[in-house]
Amino acid sequence: MDPQSHPEATRTDINASRRHRSVEPVLMDTAEVAATLNMSTSRVYGEASKLGLKCYKLGRGRNAKVLYKRAEVFKWLEQQKIH
Repeated sequence: MDPQSHPEATRTDINASRRHRSVEPVLMDTAEVAATLNMSTSRVYGEASKLGLKCYKLGRGRNAKVLYKRAEVFKWLEQQKIH
């Protein structure tokens, strides 16, 4: 079958391929960072700046989300490696 004669089939294939792609999240929440680093969430909150991890606060007040860049967390973790 010629794709030009059935444009709907081509469009459906494109949409199907888009649905199956997974996108790596750029940001991690505190619970994810704590699990990755094997720490408690309260320790991550308290020592993130001491550890050199920069956080990003989204929102205001008590319901604000504190997020960390995944690349920065793994970069910091890599720097902790003992040679």
